[in-house]
Order: sequence, then C-alpha cells, then structure tokens
Amino acid sequence: MSPGHGHKSGFKWTRKHLLGLQDLSAEEIEHVMTTADSFKEVSTRSVKKVPALRGRVLVNTFFEDSTRTRTSFSLAASRLSADVIDFSEKTSSTSKGETLIDTARNIEAMGIDIIVLRHPAAGAAETVSRHVNCSVVNAGDGAHEHPTQGLLDLYTIRERFGKVAGLKVAVVGDIVNSRVARSNIWALTKMGAEVILVGPPTLLPRTFERFGVRVVHDFDQVIGQVDVINMLRVQFERIKSSQFPSVREFTRFFGLTSDRFNRCKKDVFIMHPGPMNRGIEISSKIADGPQSGILTQVTNGLAVRMAVLYLVTQAQSQVA
Repeated sequence: MSPGHGHKSGFKWTRKHLLGLQDLSAEEIEHVMTTADSFKEVSTRSVKKVPALRGRVLVNTFFEDSTRTRTSFSLAASRLSADVIDFSEKTSSTSKGETLIDTARNIEAMGIDIIVLRHPAAGAAETVSRHVNCSVVNAGDGAHEHPTQGLLDLYTIRERFGKVAGLKVAVVGDIVNSRVARSNIWALTKMGAEVILVGPPTLLPRTFERFGVRVVHDFDQVIGQVDVINMLRVQFERIKSSQFPSVREFTRFFGLTSDRFNRCKKDVFIMHPGPMNRGIEISSKIADGPQSGILTQVTNGLAVRMAVLYLVTQAQSQVA
C-alpha cells in the first residue's frame, strides 16, 4: 500500500521531521490529509495492519504525562507494522542528569528510526532533530506546538463539513498556555478558515492578533456566528493563580454551558482535544451529545498519525 501516491499534483513530501505546522505549506498539510484518508480504512479491517513500516522502530519519548497521544502514536505505529518502544523519563538516565540530546543520541544508537517526543520545553523537538539522523515527530513541546493534534482537528473539521475554507472556528479558553491552540491556528488559517480566539485577557493577550486571527474576550459576542467551537482544557498545572479568577467565574464567562449551546448555530460542531474538565469548560451533556466530534477526533488521530509516521519515514528513505 502506498497512500498519497495518486496525488494529482505529483506533490512529493520531503520532510523527515514534523516539528510544527507553522512552517508547513497548505499543500503539505493537504498531502497529510489525503494520506490519512488512505489509512483511515485500515482501522475498519478485521486485520488492522499494513506492512508500510515493517522493520522500522519507533520510540515514544515522553517527558510529560500523556495517555491519549502516547497510545495513539503506539497504535498508529503498530498498525503500520513498526516496532514500538516506550521510554519513560521516570526510569531513564535523565533522572541522573543526562541531557536531552545525550538521551536522544543514545536512543538513536540502538537503531531507532523515529523518535516521538513530548517535552515541557518549547523547541525541544527541533533541538533534538538537529542532533540525530533519525526522524523526530513533535508530540507537544511546552506551550509551542502540538502538530499532530492540529492536523487531526483539521482533518475532523474537513471530514464533517467537506471543506475547511470559509468556516468560522472559535478556539476557546486558556490560549496562552496552549500548544494545541497554536497548531490549530497555523493549520486552520493556512487552509482558509477564519479563526476566532476566545478567552479572558489574562489567558489571551492581544499579541495573538499578529497570527492573523481575531481575539475576542466575550464568548457571547461570537457564539451564534461560528461553525466550529474547539474548547480547550483549562491547564491548571500551567496557570498562575493571578491569571485565573475562579473556576466558577471561568465557567460563567467562557464555559460551553447548555444556555450558550442553545444560542449556537443549529449545526455547530463541538470539539475538545482532551482530556476534558467536565462541567468546567464544557458540560457533559454537550460533550456526549450528537453535535460533539470529540471521540471522532480520537479516531481520526490514528489515521493522521499513521500518515505522519509514514511520510517522515518515506522522506528519510529518500535522504538516505
């Protein structure tokens, strides 16, 4: 199986790393989408495997907790027939003072083809990519980017509406601490959507306007205009207490409550990257309701991550 090869433009993917979406062109993003399309049906087969990455080895290197992303990458790799190793910081030599670059080089020396890296420092994935020959896929670096989440959100919107261009998408909540928000901004604006960021001034400075998006501090002002609402998790672990008045106040002004939902467009599409704080940024009834795409996002994450792992490995083979 060689997905994406029937791409009519003859486009050729050349990146052996995926570090962020800021540098990707609209054509590159579209190529990931079409490649993900061709992998999506693998998950519906009785034998959920293709041999695209047989003999390749991927290591999940997570310096921050993650269930969803780590599991999704592991499953994506195994469906491509790659071998997967999980690296845990808690049991690694980094706890003895080894640097991130030394850790990455030692992992690569074991014959690894892809390092999937999540790290609390912005720029960590790019730093590692400059010191290894294998592919590096950024699974979230500080408050910088989370490119595969941005891609799977885009893919889910595209699947739901049949297009992205011309849609109005609200990304709501703790924007300043959110790598998901940044990746969403790059993916959506490049594909022609109008992005409206919504949140309190302490969590959404006006400086975000330089990314070509609207900044709004009043959720009710835009609630009836948007086609998609992507609710972000309130990141209590990153928020300084001065940034955040109280949970009740946040829900009152920025939560997706039943009252707000009733004022939305009738076919509004609700998203959340997870994990959710139910009853804080989103009510359970809406999260589990018919207009929610939250579980679809998880399903699509597999196809998108399969596409990314396949493409960076192909690019690596061409360089070799």
